Amino acid sequence: MRMHSASFSGIGKRRNNEDAFRIVNSDDNNRCLAVVCDGLGGHAMGEVASLTVADAIVDFWNAHASEPDSEAKVADAVAYAMAALDEKAASLNVSETGTTMVMASVVADTVTIAHVGDSRCYFMRRGELLYCTQDHVRRDFGWEVISRCFFSGHGDRCVADVLQYKLEPGDRLLLCSDGLYKSMAPDILMARMMDEKPLDDILDVFDFMCQKFGNDNYTGVLIEVGK
Repeated sequence: MRMHSASFSGIGKRRNNEDAFRIVNSDDNNRCLAVVCDGLGGHAMGEVASLTVADAIVDFWNAHASEPDSEAKVADAVAYAMAALDEKAASLNVSETGTTMVMASVVADTVTIAHVGDSRCYFMRRGELLYCTQDHVRRDFGWEVISRCFFSGHGDRCVADVLQYKLEPGDRLLLCSDGLYKSMAPDILMARMMDEKPLDDILDVFDFMCQKFGNDNYTGVLIEVGK
């Protein structure tokens, strides 16, 4: 199946953008890997953490392209990226830095979705929500606290949820940081995601809403299975 994708990222009302994303397509466009990471606010160098993990996931996936996608492969990729984050933090003498991660790997007619933290993947088919990742978040004294993430020196917090689905022509996947989905009501997000418009036009609407109603960095990668 051929994949089509579009992406965007913005600083929002923050001083710098701590989100990072990567999209890698095979030459025959029959394989696609998308990764979105969101550096943890309140900790040092979130932009470095998100970029380090996004690049490490891509590097691992490229190096193991011949290995079938599986839960074990995701676990190995996460461990590789966690080690890369620890190494980067040590080289910069930073004790606490971290990021969320959501990824989707498409090979032929199968997608493997994995996430750690509160960055999300929405999977829609014929206008219906087929699957949405469940945030790794708990509430402490009224505050949201991310319970699983990439965090330097704490590999035990980095456990990904993994699911696989068979794809059909017309399916759409949206990978995004929380700055995107918190900028609009869920029904609006899903309705716009399935608009019969070019993917870039849909992301233009999301960009406008994030700028107008959001207060955080925002990133989205929208993927459509060719019809």
